[in-house]
Amino acid sequence: MLAAVKGVIKGNTVVVENEDLQDYEGVEVVVTLLDYPREKIKKEVDWDSFVIPSERGQDVDGYMKEMRENDRL
Repeated sequence: MLAAVKGVIKGNTVVVENEDLQDYEGVEVVVTLLDYPREKIKKEVDWDSFVIPSERGQDVDGYMKEMRENDRL
C-alpha cells in the first residue's frame, strides 16, 4: 500500500492526525521529509573585508550611481 499523509515531527516521533490510519498501528513505514532542511544556513561572505577603501573607489561609486540615476529619457 502507498499512502501520503501529513504529519508533524515531535522528537523522534511523527504525529499524524488521521483516524483512518489507526488500522495500521504497528506497521512499518517509510517517512519522506519534504521540507528538509527547513532553513538552509548559508555562510555569508563579507565582501567589504576584501576591499581597501580609497578616494578613487568612492569617485567611481559616485559616478556609477549618477549614471544609473540619469539613464532614463
